Order: sequence, then structure tokens, then C-alpha cells
Amino acid sequence: MKKINIIVPDLPESISDATIVKWHKKIGDMVLSDENIVDIETDKVMLEISSPCNGQLQSILEIEGAIVKSQQIIGEINHLDNVKKNIIDDPVIEKKENLFNQTEIMTHFTPSTRRLMKINLMDSDFPHSKQIIENKNHNQNIIEKESNINILQEGFIEQSKNSKVQHRVTMSRLRQRIAERLLYSTQNTAMLTTFNEVNMHPIILLRKKYGKDFEKEHGIRIGFMSFFVKAVIQSLKKFPEINASIDKTDIIYYKNFDISIAISTPKGLITPVLRNAENMTMSEIEKKIKEFSIKGLQNKIDIKDLTGGNFTITNGGIFGSLMSTPIINPPQTAILGMHTIQDRPIVVNGKIKILPMMYLALSYDHRLIDGKESVGFLVSIKNILEDFTRILIDI
Repeated sequence: MKKINIIVPDLPESISDATIVKWHKKIGDMVLSDENIVDIETDKVMLEISSPCNGQLQSILEIEGAIVKSQQIIGEINHLDNVKKNIIDDPVIEKKENLFNQTEIMTHFTPSTRRLMKINLMDSDFPHSKQIIENKNHNQNIIEKESNINILQEGFIEQSKNSKVQHRVTMSRLRQRIAERLLYSTQNTAMLTTFNEVNMHPIILLRKKYGKDFEKEHGIRIGFMSFFVKAVIQSLKKFPEINASIDKTDIIYYKNFDISIAISTPKGLITPVLRNAENMTMSEIEKKIKEFSIKGLQNKIDIKDLTGGNFTITNGGIFGSLMSTPIINPPQTAILGMHTIQDRPIVVNGKIKILPMMYLALSYDHRLIDGKESVGFLVSIKNILEDFTRILIDI
């Protein structure tokens, strides 16, 4: 029987190691080729390691919480070519169809087997498979409820012993890295924030007028972010100091416009990059942001997508934030904060109107960017958003 190693994939040069977060299989479980068997976490992203072959998990060499390196062997699989066939055409199913201690039979199947049974063996091919799964789930629910009751009882006992019940968990690698970078940014940049507000009524009207046609043509809804990305790029062209970084006593000016978009995930905030965003259409921007969001929620975003970036846009408004001072993402020198849209009374041509207004915040590194440039940059974004035709005539 041939043994196949489970190996940590190559990590980028900027990442030295990773932490094993969860083994999805235990020793003795059957696994299918390309099935996710273990999750590892770097300081930037969660990665899934899939089985290199069909077989049986023989050994786990590194437990959950262990620190591992690129190309390190963390487990072994006994290679079996006929695993998939045996899972689907298991004679146990045919011979024991009328025995239905089904719950007991199901305990011999791995989670992936049960998923395959749901997909391939439901009703027509295996009429009792649905019943098996329901019985299994019913018994599992009973076990979980009993377990929860025990946990609650233990909790009450513990609380009676100690009125200050504490819950301690280890910070994820991503959260640790976020904390380090934020602290570094506040301690190593001369950060200031300037504010302005923008009337979002023109953009709202554009979305209302062309939204259905846009979705029909491009297969995606038009959001606010693509307007902001376009406005930022146009404004960066006018203020090159903001599309730059500091390297000791040198200033590095960037010709391209790689825009980082802050996305919230269950593990923390990540900033995937829209590369060469100046060449992207609004539909391409919206599709890429949606792709990043989905991958971020599934912990499947590529590390390459998180590296680089010359300027960041973050939208606290989706959580209801009215105003904030975003923190610069080094080595970048500025970040734009969007906020919630709120109807407010505004004086227009001597008359009071109720308009959908949004506060904008630009945090910048004063070592490189002066107040004149920062204010001018933010005003440029405001002017473009309030009259988007400026993009067409390049003003």
C-alpha cells in the first residue's frame, strides 16, 4: 500500500509560517482526491489543503495549533484507487437495505460519503437514503441537545464557584497581524484626517435610472463602490503624492493605480487589490469586488490578491458608521473612508433641502502629503461624485 504525504503548500516570501487551524478528518477516515482535509491560517488568509489522492488518512503529524512551514509534511494517506467506487457502490448498502438500523450504518460513512449519498443516491437509486440521513440528523440533534444541557449545567456550577466567569481564546493569526499593522501605522506615520461631505443624490439617480439595464447587460448590480473607485483614480492622477509611498528618505511614485478594497470577513478585515484599476470598467470593478467578498467569506481568497495596493478604500457605512478616522495601511500613505448615507437638511442656493449626504474621511501621512493636497484630493472626489460627467471630460 502506497503512502502519500500531505504537504503544506508553498507560502509567499512575505509569509514565513502558518498555523494548523482544523483537521476535517481523523485517522482512519476515508478521503477523496481534492477533498478539503485540513485548514491552515497565515497572518493574511486562511488556506485549505486538499487530499492529494483517494485513500485513508493514515497519520496526523502536526496537531491543531501547530506552527508549520512551506513544504512541511503534516500527515500521510494510504493511497487506494477504488475508494470513490466503494463509497458509491458500497455492498453494505445493497445487503443491509432491509436492516435499517440505518443510523448505525450511517455512522460508518464519512461526511463526504454522506454528501455523495445526498447527491447521487437519493430516492430512485437508494430509496431509504433520505430516511437514513434524517435518522442520523435526528440522533445527532439529541446528542447535541444533551451536550448543551451538560455544558449549561457545568457553566452554572462554575458560575456559582466564581462570579467572574472568564472566556479566553487565542487570537487568530490574521487578527494578530491586523493588530500589529494597526499599531505600527499609528506609531510610525504622522497621520491626520480631513473630512468632507458629498451629496449622493446624483449617484442614486444614476443607479435608479440605469440599474436594471446595467444588470441586464453585465449580469451584476451596480453599487456605490465602482463610482468611488473611478472618482479616486481620477483624483489620484491630479495628486500623485497620494499615489506614492515613503522608502527611508526616498519617495516612490506609482504609475499604476492598484486600489485596495477593505472587506470584512468572519476572521477579520482583509484588503484585496484591484490591480490596474484604471483599465477596469465599472462592471469589471463590481464583479471583482463581489468575487473578493465571496472568497473572503469562504476563506478561499488567494494570498496574491492581498499583496500590494497603492491606496485603500474602506466602507464603514455598511455597518452604519456615520463618521470615523480610518487608519492608513502601510506602506500606503492614505486611505479613504466612506460612511452611511443619511438624509440631512442642506442649504442649496439659499434654500434648505433634504438630501442624502455621506461624510468622507481621508486619513493621510503628513510626512509626504500636505494639507493642501489632502483637502484638494477630497474635494476632487466630492466634485466627481456630485457630477459624474466630469469623468467623461477628464476634469
